[in-house]
Amino acid sequence: MREPREIEDREDELAVARVAAVDVAKASAVVCTRVPREGGPGRFVTRVWPVGATTNEIIELAAHLAGQRVEKVVLESTSDYWRPFFYLMEAAGLHVELVNARDVKNAPGRPKTDRLDAVWLAKLAGWGMLRPSFVPPAEIRQLRDYTRLRTDLTRERTRHWQRLEKLLEDALIKVTAVASRIDTMSVRDMVEALIAGQRDPRKLADLARGRMKAKRAALIEALTGRFDAHHGELAAILLAQIDGLTAQIGALGARIEELIAAIPGAQGVDADGTTGPQAGRGPDAAALPAIDRLQEIPGISRHAAQVIIAEIGLDMTRFPTAGRLVSWAMPPHHPVRRQRAARQDRQGQPLPQGRPGRRGRSRRQDHHLPRPAIPAAGQAPRQAQGPGRGRPHPARHHLAPAGRPRRTIRRPRRRLLPQHHRH
Repeated sequence: MREPREIEDREDELAVARVAAVDVAKASAVVCTRVPREGGPGRFVTRVWPVGATTNEIIELAAHLAGQRVEKVVLESTSDYWRPFFYLMEAAGLHVELVNARDVKNAPGRPKTDRLDAVWLAKLAGWGMLRPSFVPPAEIRQLRDYTRLRTDLTRERTRHWQRLEKLLEDALIKVTAVASRIDTMSVRDMVEALIAGQRDPRKLADLARGRMKAKRAALIEALTGRFDAHHGELAAILLAQIDGLTAQIGALGARIEELIAAIPGAQGVDADGTTGPQAGRGPDAAALPAIDRLQEIPGISRHAAQVIIAEIGLDMTRFPTAGRLVSWAMPPHHPVRRQRAARQDRQGQPLPQGRPGRRGRSRRQDHHLPRPAIPAAGQAPRQAQGPGRGRPHPARHHLAPAGRPRRTIRRPRRRLLPQHHRH
């Protein structure tokens, strides 16, 4: 006989006696506490009451839960409304867990209200049936705010470059057809010269730098357009917006470097064991900083390494397997595309698309519908329209095109009904 294997429960699966659940909303929340009843084993006291979502009320709630010796507080991830409850209760020293709303399902047959949802959430938390979501520590959350804002500003700057390119197309300036990118220094000098009032395409082409000088003839043709004063005003506004966003992105990048250097887990270690913001950069360093370690992976730049640290943190024990980490880091707005290769016959020719049925015919999803009517005279059947529709059907096939009959159809004679059939 095979010996039974012992499986230990995870820490989040352990039953907890004193729990609290908060069903959050935008301006208020419903709190439910579930604590053991004195003198009755297996009995619990459940209390439910509403609270506001302001800072002072949440701080009072955290103090009350700490006085009740609550061991775990569970929040349902509803939009961004859970953040003030999580941050303030965590700062008060409570053990707070964020759970996915998809995992918290109401029991069948029970009415769904805010109070009953809070009670059900507290029961599930006490039984250890909820899996907590990953919430990084405060320093990683702060770093994430900076990196995400930098990403948003970078996308906004890209949109301004696209607007500038559209404006040049409206002025019949085809410089982006010659230059590889619109944000190059050569194109920037040409646009600024256009804004300043220069309209001579030859003088504008002379502003090319580097390898763009070899395309002078193409630049002269591309810079010949109808760029007037109103194009110049709009282009100046767009360039000012781009320069402002570039300065803000640079400031965010410097701030992100400072924040990562201040995190102890991201700092390097020197050969003598000392650590700090500047440690781990020498040739005999015992451990490189986290940014430099990530940059050793091919394809990861310094910018990408900063985003990785901000999104997944530095504590990899929160992810039991590599698959859990990939599932967390994968963005949900990029669906995975799976394309099945086309099937081929023995001669290597592609087979028609569709799953073959019992008799080699492609299965249809509309077998419950009646068969299509016979095509009109002179109209080809559906199978014969276009390539890959199959061979034409014989003349007497039910899908063959209808033609003029070879002989006249005999009409039945009108007969009177028998005497016993008349009414």
